[in-house]
Amino acid sequence: MSLVSKTIAIGSDHGGYEMKEFIRKKLVAAGWDVKDFGTDSTQRVDYPDIIHPIASAVNGGVYEKAIILCGSGNGAQMTANKYPHVRAALCWNQEQASLSREHNDANVLSLPGRFIAFDVAWEMVLLFLNTDFEGGRHQLRVDKISKTI
Repeated sequence: MSLVSKTIAIGSDHGGYEMKEFIRKKLVAAGWDVKDFGTDSTQRVDYPDIIHPIASAVNGGVYEKAIILCGSGNGAQMTANKYPHVRAALCWNQEQASLSREHNDANVLSLPGRFIAFDVAWEMVLLFLNTDFEGGRHQLRVDKISKTI
């Protein structure tokens, strides 16, 4: 397992705010430089307004990886995956977080802020950040993701 960069982007809407704050604080305590794109409260905000800037930054190579959250994780993931160099994985458990890296080279972890326990989310973050992409046969598939039809 390797960590190429100790900088990560994070952001959420109101539905993921409390979990985002928990994860952000844990990342900082673990020595990460965290760029927080918001939101800054539980006040209603539209998730695309937070997720587009994060996904654009990952797409452009400003950040190697990011963590995004909304209530279900679905809207955040759908928004992020509009960008050709973003592979956002919606994960609900540790195995999905590992496999998203091993098999899909996911560079964005999308979490459902209202449906999983904070400790499980943290374990998923650690797996996402510390699991390497296997390459090989999986690289052939990943190469086809951004291919236009």
